[in-house]
Amino acid sequence: MLTKKEQRLRRARQTRIRIAQQGIARLTVNRTNLHIYATLISGDGSKVLASASTAEADVRKSLGGAGKGGNVSAAQAIGKRIAEKAKAAGVEKVAFDRAGFAYHGRVKALAEAAREAGLQF
Repeated sequence: MLTKKEQRLRRARQTRIRIAQQGIARLTVNRTNLHIYATLISGDGSKVLASASTAEADVRKSLGGAGKGGNVSAAQAIGKRIAEKAKAAGVEKVAFDRAGFAYHGRVKALAEAAREAGLQF
């Protein structure tokens, strides 16, 4: 019997196989209880083009201090921030990798905020 984490990682592995075949940049999301992280990875998977998280000092200040990174409004801020960084890196179209997490709550908020800020996926 697989644990909850093993099940999530198994789902993530299947998604990453499909995304690798496409060969476009990948926007991957990781969430913890306290923070949410977004990373833009090149199409061949060799380098990180941009990243944003609620653990960054300036983001934490704008959210109102420690412990405020685990909510939907923080995820929306990170979605906008990663979209701006992606555009600065010259990336317009990405594949969304939710890393096996359900497309709900914070993950959905991050994705929708990135779309509103101009990323296509």
